[in-house]
Amino acid sequence: MNKFFSVADIDNLDSIVQEALLIKANPYNWRELGKNKTLGLVFLNPSLRTRMSTQKAAMSLGMDVMVINMDKEGWALETQDGVIMNGTTVEHIREAAAVMGEYCDILGLRSFPSLKDKVADYTEELFNKFVKFCGVPVVSLESATRHPLQSLTDLITIIEHKKVAKPKVVLAWAPHVKALPQAVPNSFSEWMCKAQEQDLVEFTIAHPKRYELSDEFTTGARIMNDLDDALAEADFVYVKNWSSYHDYGQVYPVEGDWLMTNDRLGLTNDAKVMHCLPVRRDLELSSEILDGPNSLVIKEAGNRVWAAQVVLKRMLENLKK
Repeated sequence: MNKFFSVADIDNLDSIVQEALLIKANPYNWRELGKNKTLGLVFLNPSLRTRMSTQKAAMSLGMDVMVINMDKEGWALETQDGVIMNGTTVEHIREAAAVMGEYCDILGLRSFPSLKDKVADYTEELFNKFVKFCGVPVVSLESATRHPLQSLTDLITIIEHKKVAKPKVVLAWAPHVKALPQAVPNSFSEWMCKAQEQDLVEFTIAHPKRYELSDEFTTGARIMNDLDDALAEADFVYVKNWSSYHDYGQVYPVEGDWLMTNDRLGLTNDAKVMHCLPVRRDLELSSEILDGPNSLVIKEAGNRVWAAQVVLKRMLENLKK
């Protein structure tokens, strides 16, 4: 594995999940793999779980870790070619990425979309140019359109906690106070659709009208505009807000109540409830669920370590070849 950006970088989902669970049971068995290897983590946006879990995963594999918060500690990056840099940007991504590749054996990159220019965000220019110029394997720590480490974590959590062979998984839109990116729901949908193809889950998306995601990520999913109907017999409910894709970055008023509560859990098959965190209590998800027995959010966050570790392990094994 030289790049981890989307579900397309994984052939067999059950295989990587089982490998991650094996690592969870024996986290230090592969410490020699990362000896004398360095992971560089490059953040252009805030992070809690991604940063800490990826650092822990790397250290458990014997790696050294370097972290740079480019938004606070680095120079403003230019990504466009053929421009005279006489504005606010100080360093071109060609040099910045290449230099980081000189210092590190594997790099991780985290950046958020602008939510202003759909074409620019969805071309993933920053991530793709970073991969092109750094010369080493790259892990996406979230990009404009996807969050693959989170989605791998979510699949690990579902497989680990499922009570039926093929659980029904519902991605449920939730309210928020501001426009949020589509990266997490895009990625979750993409992974669940592939998991459905591989007969691991049954997948439904519930959202209000005008909050459709790009078809690129939802092919194969059942899409509904009534939350209560979608929740019927659900085994897992993944709660997440996102802004409009078609009217890019827009937020529209919605009809009805879209907050997940214990009353709504009664419509499900005693479903476990998931969220990528951070979560706004009693806006996105009710406190009674977050503090109750059906919440998986903390165990889900804990599994971020094993998702990162299995990806880094595969990259290190490829470096050894």
